[in-house]
Amino acid sequence: MGRRGLKAVLLDTHVWAWSLTGDPRLSTPALKAISTARSVMISPISFFEIGQKVRLGKWPRMAPFAGDLPVLLERQGGVTAELSAAICLEAAMMTWNHRDPFDRLLAATAIHRGIPIVSADTVFDDLLARIW
Repeated sequence: MGRRGLKAVLLDTHVWAWSLTGDPRLSTPALKAISTARSVMISPISFFEIGQKVRLGKWPRMAPFAGDLPVLLERQGGVTAELSAAICLEAAMMTWNHRDPFDRLLAATAIHRGIPIVSADTVFDDLLARIW
């Protein structure tokens, strides 16, 4: 993960997972943002989302990575974004019809920090800057 472009970006959970597995679905702009941002952030909720989906058998491809996620993030040069009470409250209270709690917390984190989210999910488009 680079350090020359944008000040910071927040990776959606699937984008981080894809970066770990070398998934070809990562777009060229997403890869560029990840490689050039001065800070690449992962929300703590992404650790929870991956762990939960692995435990439930919904994301078997991530099973080999689940136990080492903090170490893998450090090796990639990424950082864990703060998940504060203010961000949690913002996620709960924001006027947004999208109900997925993971996405709400990711959106609130990006908004709170004033940074774009790197995501293939267009659900964020009416709410914040998205790179894909």
